[in-house]
Amino acid sequence: MPIQVSSDVVASLLAEAERTHPLECCGILLGEGDAIAAIRPVDNVHPQSERHFEIDPQALIDALRAARSGGPQVLGYYHSHPNGLPRPSATDRSLAASDGAIWAIIAAGRITLWRSGDAGFAALPYEVAPR
Repeated sequence: MPIQVSSDVVASLLAEAERTHPLECCGILLGEGDAIAAIRPVDNVHPQSERHFEIDPQALIDALRAARSGGPQVLGYYHSHPNGLPRPSATDRSLAASDGAIWAIIAAGRITLWRSGDAGFAALPYEVAPR
C-alpha cells in the first residue's frame, strides 16, 4: 500500500530544498501510520552542510516528546541532495539506522520515499493526498 503524503507536505518539501540550496535541508516527517501529514524543518548542524546533513538532536528530542504527549508521530526524516540524485547516497546508506523509518529525499525538483531496514533502503511508492 502506498504511503499517503499530503499535497501541503509535497509543496513544503520542495520549498525547503529550494530555500536552502546550495545547502542540504533536513527535517522530520510527522503523521500517523502510513500518512505523512506535516514536516518539521530543523537546522542542519553538520559542519559540511553543502554535502551532508545532521538533524539538530534537540529538535528530534522535542518532536519525540511531543509525540509521546499526543502530538503527531515521528515517521521519519527528510533531506535534500542539492546537486545529486533523489535516492540514498553511499553516506545515507552507511549512516542510516535499520529502524523502519521513512526517508524522503528531495533532488532536482523530485521527491522519493524510502524505508530503512536490515537490508538497507527500499523504495516506497506514495500517493499525494489532498491536504
